[in-house]
Amino acid sequence: MGLLSFLKSFFTTKNNTIPEMKKFLIVGLGNIGSEYDNTRHNIGFKILDRLATNENITFENKKLGAISQFRFKGRTFILLKPSTYMNLSGKAVKYWMTKEKIALENVLIVCDDINISFGTIRLKGKGSAGGHNGLKDINLQLNTQNYARFRFGVGDQFSKGKLIDYVLGKWNPDEESKLGERLEKSCDLIKSFGTAGLNNTMSEFNGK
Repeated sequence: MGLLSFLKSFFTTKNNTIPEMKKFLIVGLGNIGSEYDNTRHNIGFKILDRLATNENITFENKKLGAISQFRFKGRTFILLKPSTYMNLSGKAVKYWMTKEKIALENVLIVCDDINISFGTIRLKGKGSAGGHNGLKDINLQLNTQNYARFRFGVGDQFSKGKLIDYVLGKWNPDEESKLGERLEKSCDLIKSFGTAGLNNTMSEFNGK
């Protein structure tokens, strides 16, 4: 077997598909509908939209969500924005993991977190749902909480009883002015997760 033939056989399967360990499922959590656009709870959608813009790709509505993908440094990143609404996010995650044959360690969930100050980013390899309904459903559907999650801090500047109004509210002007740079940093984190790995990415990005 020549070198070219060997490389082709090494980097593809007999069905000419991408090797499973080279594929990553990046899931941005949010709610569909224009009324939820640019709200804190939809930061997962917003980050994936920025990443898609940067990579010059578009989303296509498919089963249980909007899908897009790009390649970077030999890896394939499949971007998913579930259309199930936040509280049923796990259904879409499980379906696309199965369909694309993506290993659990190659899944990254992107979501908001009120327990982290605005704009702070935190990557972890496992953990509880922390009160996040999207993560709760993913835990239930996958029967595990041992998957990577990227939490984007939205802060907790709300009064008692106003949590829902806050997370479903729009960014304030000060947040808007800083959001662009934070989105770019978030895109860099996602690409690093697929190329440098979880631990290296945690060391480079957490708290920054």
